[in-house]
Amino acid sequence: VQLQASGGGLVQAGDSLRLSCEASGRPFSNRYMTWFRQAPGKQREFVAAIEVRTRRKYYADSVKGRFTISRDHAERMLYLQMNGLEPEDTAVYYCAAARPGIISSSLSYATEYDYWGQGTLVTVSS
Repeated sequence: VQLQASGGGLVQAGDSLRLSCEASGRPFSNRYMTWFRQAPGKQREFVAAIEVRTRRKYYADSVKGRFTISRDHAERMLYLQMNGLEPEDTAVYYCAAARPGIISSSLSYATEYDYWGQGTLVTVSS
């Protein structure tokens, strides 16, 4: 099973980007799929998650109202639509699949994820 993230780039403040994450191998139908990010010199932080089966979504306060997480019907693709980007959003963005059985209150803990994509860099200039 592999996760492949893509879609990062250099944009200006206020612009939009859509990140994609393709899952090869078996689909993650019984899991949460999540986006994390890591800015230079900072710890990896939770951005958004989606429960694949129910499509229930969770967001960090810092991105709520600007970012939207979604997945395709075949459960092979995960997306992060990012609008109103700010310089503070500059980071490497990672997609990840949570361990089966995780509870929603643990979604922000990177240790609860057993599959990770390689990361895609988003740079937002002011």
